[in-house]
Amino acid sequence: MRALVLGPEGPAVVDRPEPDAAGEARIRLRLGGVCATDLELARGYMGFRGVLGHEWVGVVEDAPDPAWVGRRVVGEINCPCGACATCAADRPTHCPARTVLGILGRDGAFAERLSLPVANLHAVPDAVPDEAAVFVEPLAAACEILQQVHVRPSDRVVVLGTGRLGQLCARVLALAGAAVTAVGRNPATLGLLPEGIRRLPADRAAEAAGADVVVECTGAADGLALASGLVRPRGTLVLKTTVHDLGRTNPTQWVIDEVTIVGSRCGPFAPALRLLEAGLVDPRPLVSARLPLARGVEALARAAAPGAIKVLLEP
Repeated sequence: MRALVLGPEGPAVVDRPEPDAAGEARIRLRLGGVCATDLELARGYMGFRGVLGHEWVGVVEDAPDPAWVGRRVVGEINCPCGACATCAADRPTHCPARTVLGILGRDGAFAERLSLPVANLHAVPDAVPDEAAVFVEPLAAACEILQQVHVRPSDRVVVLGTGRLGQLCARVLALAGAAVTAVGRNPATLGLLPEGIRRLPADRAAEAAGADVVVECTGAADGLALASGLVRPRGTLVLKTTVHDLGRTNPTQWVIDEVTIVGSRCGPFAPALRLLEAGLVDPRPLVSARLPLARGVEALARAAAPGAIKVLLEP
């Protein structure tokens, strides 16, 4: 099969053996989505080698449970061991022995076929098209903020960054009734935000200072320092960015202002699918380009270009 593989010389589309993971489902890819994490992996983040990709929608071709065969699915990316103390404590996404699809110790989804445990799969409702279903993983990550932080309708919330994840976070937080301000560098991405979300260019970010909650989604090393200047004393700073270049941030002000720092990563798929099925979030306007898998290296470059939001890959 063809696959977009990250090797020592960088990403390339190559021939690769089909997955043959005993006890797991084999899935035929329909669409994959390029994420900021994929771009960071290509720059050396995590030292990953293998098939890239963790945002996807596909059809099950084979599975230990035949009931899954033929179903359109998405899948959670963390594959825990199920036997350690962390798993027993119901924290499987932090299992120290876990593999992570296309990120850590496990080939990803940018291939004609992938494999995952059946326990990771979620059926996609008929009403949700592929172009929306491919956003489930990042939409779930946006929903995770509400799992971790009590966002009140009276809160002032700032989402810093209007790229791939920032767009979804702003939409989800607005559904909680909060007054959401999105801050971004690119006028084109700011323009994609729905009505009801305040839009500020980055050079006017100071106007959003004093926020109750700031969500840092810039994907840049300097984003954390900017976010730290926007949160009020005893406010909450939610960190979404993972970058190879750590930058320099002085945490002293967090101590002085007693800021709550929340690391936020993967999230619940079921609520994300419900939001898509109900039409409460429609991510399809965020698609910037759709390319065949054979042009995977070009897709990564397109996703890294200014103004790009979501680049999709299809076999």
